[in-house]
Amino acid sequence: MRTDPITLQILKNYTRATAESMATTLYRVAHSTFVKETEDFTIQLLDANGKTVAAPVDLGATWYPGHDYEAAIRLVEEGYEPGDILITNDPYSGYLATHSPDIAMWKPVFHEGRIVSFCGGHIHHVDVGGAVPASLSRALTDVHQEGIRMPPVKLYRRGELDRSLLRLLLTNVRIPEQNWGDLQAQVAAMNTGERRTLDLVRRFGVETVVDGFADILDYAEAQARSVLRSIPDGEYVFTEYADEDGPDGDPLRLHLTLRIVGDGAELDFTGSDPQCLSSMNVPTGGHPRHSLLLVGVYYVLSALHPGILLNFGTTRAFACRTEPGSVLNPQFPAAVGMRSLTCGRLRSLIFGAFAMAVPERMPSAPAGATSIINMAAEDRRTGRRTITAIAPIVGGGGGMPHRDGTDGSGADAAYLKNSPIEITESEAPVLIRRYGLMPDSGGPGAHRGGMAQVLEFSATAPAAFVTARNRDRSKFQPWAILGGMPGPSGSFTLNPGLSDAVDLGNTDQVRLAPGDVLRIVSPGGAGRGDPFQRDPQKVLRDVEAGRVTPLAARRDYGVVVVDHRIDEAQTAALRSARPAREGFDPGPFRREHERRWTRETYVLMHELLRALPLSWRASAKRRLFEAMRRDEARTAPDALFKQALDTFLVK
Repeated sequence: MRTDPITLQILKNYTRATAESMATTLYRVAHSTFVKETEDFTIQLLDANGKTVAAPVDLGATWYPGHDYEAAIRLVEEGYEPGDILITNDPYSGYLATHSPDIAMWKPVFHEGRIVSFCGGHIHHVDVGGAVPASLSRALTDVHQEGIRMPPVKLYRRGELDRSLLRLLLTNVRIPEQNWGDLQAQVAAMNTGERRTLDLVRRFGVETVVDGFADILDYAEAQARSVLRSIPDGEYVFTEYADEDGPDGDPLRLHLTLRIVGDGAELDFTGSDPQCLSSMNVPTGGHPRHSLLLVGVYYVLSALHPGILLNFGTTRAFACRTEPGSVLNPQFPAAVGMRSLTCGRLRSLIFGAFAMAVPERMPSAPAGATSIINMAAEDRRTGRRTITAIAPIVGGGGGMPHRDGTDGSGADAAYLKNSPIEITESEAPVLIRRYGLMPDSGGPGAHRGGMAQVLEFSATAPAAFVTARNRDRSKFQPWAILGGMPGPSGSFTLNPGLSDAVDLGNTDQVRLAPGDVLRIVSPGGAGRGDPFQRDPQKVLRDVEAGRVTPLAARRDYGVVVVDHRIDEAQTAALRSARPAREGFDPGPFRREHERRWTRETYVLMHELLRALPLSWRASAKRRLFEAMRRDEARTAPDALFKQALDTFLVK
């Protein structure tokens, strides 16, 4: 190590403080509610190669502490000069931006003509043009439909704004003043990072700072490897599913083989489904340490080693393998706007693999589906068209080894803050009718799963267009371990409780007429451990607080509550009459799916699909699922698939 331990600790604190100063600047001057309230943005302090050295812990999205800018930085052939600020939102240019609304920005920090660092970060802009307001829908089929795309390009050149580029960008978005306001917030954050980094150089000297950045990465790598050494060597296999691979589609399967050897780990995603015809693809470019592939790993490491330092060094202990043309390594021009839905499944997939390795140290699955609700409508108070992020609807966390899951704020999306009702109603023509936690929505367990959120609202303007991206977990439930019970599925309903109520399932686009009410209920976190082993007093407290109804207390926990008291005799009788629960429980929908779609059946399907041209695979998969649904004779899959593909190829 090039830096003495005391100086290294000081530099660790300074680099984190620099990142937090950048994030605070962005957060305080941003224009859109989605940034200044929901906090869908990131900030990174990078070394001279574009590797993340530090990221804020308390502000912004938690997906990217190990983000790698190097490929995007190197795409700028003209080189860098002091005062340059660059942007990109093209998911296929360096695989830095991960869908078109995420505009990434970075600035080189020069000292005496030498780049010593970069400052970087992104904002999720509410709209960047494209086929639908807010730019995102799973119904979109290629990246050209998802809004304007910019490869790495200089927004500022030697400190001068490129007004032609800005005009091109703002001409192609629906609320240009909002985008420009958020872009200026990003620029302010980059300038803050530059000033703070140069303060470090003046205080410690340039070589100490450069060496310190390298040693901070090494320190994070060593911490990650120490966690891996505490896990038994072995091969751990897990599978997860999204409800659909597109509108009215078939289940989307993600598959992981986690191999742990000593202080290193390989995440082999071979066996995951081919890239979709919808926008649920995750653009990673096959990068072996792409942040989107490792989001679940960051969370696992934080659970197993609270306070662990997370940066690009953390990722060096891991290597990811993805198949080109798969949903986790799609090829251009596949649509990728709804990649966050698939990432929700990807996180639970990684949690599940580690739960197979060290179940005593891991929670059950969190809700795993976060619906981001946006509404486009004309505000009659101003006469202007608005696109507003109403709220993120986040489900509960999974039951933990030491406590219940967090209510309404699952482990995989807790960074998304809720927007105060007063601010939402002041900025959009919307009336919030209900917003809170849903009773009986936490998966039963010795440690209960976190409760689901519920939101009901109506528009106060005609022809309001609502997008609810990432709708999922209406069928497949959050899984439970060690005898716990799965978290309940979510729902999406138009005019609930009325005769004309419509179950919207996983629809992510709906138009509201005046008087219509839309209700979104997230999934709940899964329980952990046998619910009949839960302390009856905790069940009583949940009943008194309205988290659990008396009926559910009796049915799910074997606890009889009468007149605010536990009936000890009836409770003892109920609990003694039922065998103990143990093991893994994925819920009835998944069990039924896997009776026909076994692991061997999926292996066979993927072998057949790999033999086809990439552009044919998603359609062929759909044909095979149709054949399985229609096959009442239960034909052997190899014969059935051969017949279906022969017909498909002839046509």
